[in-house]
Amino acid sequence: MLKKMGEAVARVARKVNETVESGSDTLDLAECKLVSFPIGIYKVLRNVSDQIHLITLANNELKSLTSKFMTTFSQLRELHLEGNFLHRLPTEVGSLQHLKVIDLSRNQFQDFPEQLTTLPSLETINLEENEIVGEWAPPSDLELTTAVVRTVPSPLDFSRLSPSPAGSR
Repeated sequence: MLKKMGEAVARVARKVNETVESGSDTLDLAECKLVSFPIGIYKVLRNVSDQIHLITLANNELKSLTSKFMTTFSQLRELHLEGNFLHRLPTEVGSLQHLKVIDLSRNQFQDFPEQLTTLPSLETINLEENEIVGEWAPPSDLELTTAVVRTVPSPLDFSRLSPSPAGSR
């Protein structure tokens, strides 16, 4: 188990170093078994965080993101968080004024993250395969190119049904 953890840490370090050394605008930490965004990455990326426009944290085990993540990477255009265990976003997601695409599919959201409605550049929201109950429609002043929100039907209320008479079908 320690060997696997060591390999995962080495993989994250390698990917972060690649981003810094190449001057890339992309940080891809997909499938790195992350349970949180590593604090040490903020220090490594401090001189290039404004140049990062796309972050992929897909298919990890993230349960939350911090406000520091949102404010550090304020120039993001795309954020891919699909396939995690997220159920909410920090309020500071509103600081991502340049964000065009956010993929939150295959997480554990039960409510639509309303903070996203304040983002002026947002064009695409993907919330497929979450646990959002009920209907949701984007506010009329929110101009999205794509909004994929598949909601779970509200639970059926059987309390008002009367039992069927015995023997009837």
